[in-house]
Amino acid sequence: MGNGKISQPTGKLRVVALGGVDEIGKNMYVFEYEDDIIVVDCGSIFPKEDMLGVDLVIPDVSYLVAKKNHVRGFVLTHGHEDHIGAIPYILRQVKAPLYGTRLTLALVDLKLKEHRLGNVPMQVVSPREEIHLGQFTVQFIHVSHSIAGACALAITCPAGTVIFSGDFKVDYTPIDGEIMDLQTLAAWGQKGVMGLLCESTNVERPGFTMSELKVGETFDSMFREAKGRVIVAMFASNIHRMQMVIDNAIHYGRRVCFIGRSMVNVSRVAMDIGELRIPEDYLIDVDSIDQYLDSEILVMTTGSQGEPMAGLTRMAFAEHRKLQIRPSDMVIISATPIPGNEKFISRVINQLYRCGAQVIYSAMAEVHVSGHACQEELKLMHALVRPKYFVPIHGEYRMLWQHAELAESMGMDRRNIVIPEMGQVIEMTEDTLSLGEQVPTGGIMVDGLGVGDVGNVVLRDRKHLSEDGLIIVVMAINRDEAKLVSGPDIISRGFIYVRENEDIIDNTREVVRQIVDMSDLSGENWPDLKNQIKDDLHRFIFEKIKRNPMILPIILDV
Repeated sequence: MGNGKISQPTGKLRVVALGGVDEIGKNMYVFEYEDDIIVVDCGSIFPKEDMLGVDLVIPDVSYLVAKKNHVRGFVLTHGHEDHIGAIPYILRQVKAPLYGTRLTLALVDLKLKEHRLGNVPMQVVSPREEIHLGQFTVQFIHVSHSIAGACALAITCPAGTVIFSGDFKVDYTPIDGEIMDLQTLAAWGQKGVMGLLCESTNVERPGFTMSELKVGETFDSMFREAKGRVIVAMFASNIHRMQMVIDNAIHYGRRVCFIGRSMVNVSRVAMDIGELRIPEDYLIDVDSIDQYLDSEILVMTTGSQGEPMAGLTRMAFAEHRKLQIRPSDMVIISATPIPGNEKFISRVINQLYRCGAQVIYSAMAEVHVSGHACQEELKLMHALVRPKYFVPIHGEYRMLWQHAELAESMGMDRRNIVIPEMGQVIEMTEDTLSLGEQVPTGGIMVDGLGVGDVGNVVLRDRKHLSEDGLIIVVMAINRDEAKLVSGPDIISRGFIYVRENEDIIDNTREVVRQIVDMSDLSGENWPDLKNQIKDDLHRFIFEKIKRNPMILPIILDV
């Protein structure tokens, strides 16, 4: 007879971040056990300043595509863009069912319809409910965040259980009255947790994140003071705050108008599923605004990040077809700048002041609180879950490092902490934590309808054009007679103003003509001719005015 012990599984849980580490955004985490894969979140990120013309950046999923037959599902923690923004693009390459809470999947469905993607299996999951995906069991655990339906995940496979925090904060007075499910997290801690993957966004901030209720008190006082229209710019996905603002507006007798495509779409979806409640006679269209007194109007709009095409920006610069800012308006920007957006927001705030409006933003009043945990809330998560291993995620490298130090300060052995690199496989069993191979990762740029067709070479050209401009050299050559028929003509775009610099254009034309006079024009050597024109013109222009424009020779065969 045996000794009665159950043999331990030999398989390892493999975890790899395809996005969301060493950056804030683009969250995507792969959990792999033997032949089963689940993917947690599928987010996008704003392009960096040097990514000229790029709309958004999504994760490189080459690793998943190679294993797409093993992907059992995408499990979504909540509905923010940095967690669901890449779904319409990734699903074209890796088809698998989607699992999330009601609002999360409603927002995903909106995206899929915009991209004309149908027949995607989606399953709404309630907090504390479990789903089974291959050898994985996933339990959704309600957490507080700046959007309804946010969840942490308890991911269990034969190797053990991992708690994935998602984005969270510990709010004891949330707007919806649903306090974070600390009991379930504590119950998992009692059972034994192999690993914790926890967000690190606010790890640099001591103390606790302020409650959303505090923002409600600020808005109440603002509405009480406001004599004209109140215009609130915020993230469309922050449904709880939206409800709080609307409740205040209705209390003071104001009608509600939504402006901005995402604000209109998200509010409609939220009302359809009962997450946003507005009495029908208090909801008005933008065309009806002038039928009411200014003191009876609340406008909810996009543009809290100073985006050029968003509602608030267009109103401020008198570019909106239906609405402009008036001196009697009170404008409240209920958000803090995403890193990199500061100058865009400053530009809009300056313009709002020029319009004479009263402007209120987070530097002046408590009109925004973060949806992310500060140090004491992170400590609470660690204390409840009591993991054997810890992997900090969702943050720039300094944040991941500081979160690792926080875990160590609570008594965790540094050897049981891994600060992940993007694409680095982390392997876990109950007794071991180790690093595996590096998988392909990176950012795929989305520009309009093109996905991945803009790379470093294209960006380099765009940067070159934006800094130095373009010279086009056009000429017509008769190949048979090896003779220049017309030209060379010089066209300048973003290089110099031609009318005021005709001498430079004439000299440039003369340089090209000399090259042509000394060249074989039979057609066989046209590539060499183009290269020589580029090289000689670069030298000539740089010597003349110390500029380095892009030079594009065009030869027409006539």
